[in-house]
Amino acid sequence: MNQNTVLPKKLHFPSPFKHQHPPVQDVNQLYEEQLTVGQRAADGVANAMGSWTFIVIQSVILLFWIILNLAAWVQHWDPYPFILMNLVLSTQAAYAAPIIMMSQNRQAAKDRLDAHQDFVINQKAEEEIRVIMDHLEAQDQAIIQIHQLLLGLQPHQPAETVDQEPNS
Repeated sequence: MNQNTVLPKKLHFPSPFKHQHPPVQDVNQLYEEQLTVGQRAADGVANAMGSWTFIVIQSVILLFWIILNLAAWVQHWDPYPFILMNLVLSTQAAYAAPIIMMSQNRQAAKDRLDAHQDFVINQKAEEEIRVIMDHLEAQDQAIIQIHQLLLGLQPHQPAETVDQEPNS
């Protein structure tokens, strides 16, 4: 070994990252598993009443009701202004509104769970990215050290001989 040879410093890398958190779980599945029968029924009613199928069927029934009462030859059970139909629709609305509100409240709670889960996952990802960046920085330092060692091992040539072109 010659006197100018620099002994390499020991390369240092961060210790391997250890996941110390529970695995990510599907909060939607966990939420669905804990719903009661009544909550599932309310969600089903809200989904059904909020569909075009419900609107079309209810419109057909109301139109049929009106036509039967206007064209009834024997007996008008709900003559114009259709007070019985208004009572039925008011009763339907009185029950539908709270059921839909219950479903919306549950959906809002589920959205809060989703937002919290996203926040937790983002924190975990940020921690892991920080560890990756530290490791990449250590690799950069190691490459610089290795490059300097390689430069030290190359024989030195005068700059003028390297840049000269052959004479013709």
